[in-house]
Amino acid sequence: MVSCNSGGALCFLSGRSPLVDLGYTRYRGVRLPAGVDEYLGMRYAAPPLGQQRFRSPIDPVSTSSIEDASQFGPTCIGVGEDILPLVGEDCLFINVFTPSHTTNLSQLPVWVHIQGGGYASNSNANFNGTNVVHQSGYDLVFVNFNYRVGALGFLASEEVRRDGDLNVGLLDQRKALLWVQQHISKFGGDPGHVVVHGDSAGAGSVAHHMTAYGGRDDGLFAGAVLESPFWPTLRTVAEMEFQYTQLVHRVGCSEASSTLACLRSVNLTVLQKGNVVDSFPGVPLDPPPLWYFLPVIDGAVVQDQLSRLFDRGNILKVPLLVGDDTNEGSTFAYNASNASDMSRFLNANYPGLSPASMNAIHDAYPGLHPVPDHAAYFAPASAAYGDATFTCPGNHIAASMADRLPGRIWSYRYNVRAPEMIDQGLGVPHIFELSAIFGVGFAGTSETTSYNGINLNIVATVMDYWISFVKAMDPNPRRNSQAPYWDPWKPGSARRLKMQTNATGMEPIPQLQADRCSMWKALAPEMKV
Repeated sequence: MVSCNSGGALCFLSGRSPLVDLGYTRYRGVRLPAGVDEYLGMRYAAPPLGQQRFRSPIDPVSTSSIEDASQFGPTCIGVGEDILPLVGEDCLFINVFTPSHTTNLSQLPVWVHIQGGGYASNSNANFNGTNVVHQSGYDLVFVNFNYRVGALGFLASEEVRRDGDLNVGLLDQRKALLWVQQHISKFGGDPGHVVVHGDSAGAGSVAHHMTAYGGRDDGLFAGAVLESPFWPTLRTVAEMEFQYTQLVHRVGCSEASSTLACLRSVNLTVLQKGNVVDSFPGVPLDPPPLWYFLPVIDGAVVQDQLSRLFDRGNILKVPLLVGDDTNEGSTFAYNASNASDMSRFLNANYPGLSPASMNAIHDAYPGLHPVPDHAAYFAPASAAYGDATFTCPGNHIAASMADRLPGRIWSYRYNVRAPEMIDQGLGVPHIFELSAIFGVGFAGTSETTSYNGINLNIVATVMDYWISFVKAMDPNPRRNSQAPYWDPWKPGSARRLKMQTNATGMEPIPQLQADRCSMWKALAPEMKV
């Protein structure tokens, strides 16, 4: 038996399983004892297969049956990944977590999370949103989704532009955000109160959506959280033709009359032979670049370097929370095969830096002590890469936005130290706050031991700041009773919140960091960031 609420969008099957009618499909979710209904693995776009490979996402196919929404759908296959039952190309799925009591008239704030992974993988997929819904007082709706990455998401060439679409990974994200606008009221959410939160490449993606089409407001979100925004090298299509040529050669399509048609016809196993990391032209493969398939300047979604777009004000002016971790670069220098030579490490990721620029970078990071069990240049390479790629972009975003939206921009530095990270020489690494934001065991991360021990108290502080921002577009009104007031970033007086166990409080941006960020900004034209 099926019964529906007065609006007709949310219904219940016998056994109290919730059912939502999206118009194109009805989905049966799961009602949890915690008072949350979850709808997992719903299609927000058609499978990007066959002729849809390398094209903008299109609407999902309508069905007359009731589809099961009790399991997450497969994540999008990335660089160097194996094809598995839950990792593949048919992957454009979205998940919604909503209080069980909602109706289509509830109009609750909506928290949309865009996962990271360096545009190379869906590495923060399928976070469990039940905890933040519960901690909000059952007063918000949480959404997350998959998007195409690696070659399938960011292959670039004029051939792709002519008979396909560039930056389809970003277009997938916009399709998901549009799906939220069209359908989230059926889950009790308010489409006019959507806060989009990204971590790492997800935060970099939020920056792209803030500047998309020159800062055009398509009404997709009203507030944003950028957690460790990732600003890698951003090249033109012409500069990435070499990558297309290498992929075509690797998969055996170089002799085809239409190389793109050939790429669309090969099976996924063959395509994955080319979905790997290669060196950039003129640069040795030792060490390999950390990231290979990335967004490109396409003249539409991505019209210019992010730094220039923010400087010119070609951005959406929305309340913003942005920050980073103390040791942003440690994970990446740690994973590099040759961090013993800082120049080689930087050149692998920013090829083309002049000798003078390389000397300036060396001079900016002198005297950093070696870290036990790491190569000699691990510490300076870690600090330099972290500043260039994450910390300075975050400061740039805050400063640019604060000039245009005074009193509505908040910045932070996450400095919660965990023994397991310190012992590995990682310090406070990239996006280490995820477990505190979503709750221990809800963010899919393994580095959570200290959050059940010495860092237990920080979890409520961080989570409440995030929930407050989602609900009020301000981290303060609903912050934890023990947490300090978080001052906004003020033009000419840059201050941020240092989040640290038993020592959370405001701090200025250190002059040394400001000077280093000024250097990286001067080098941006060479680095293409």
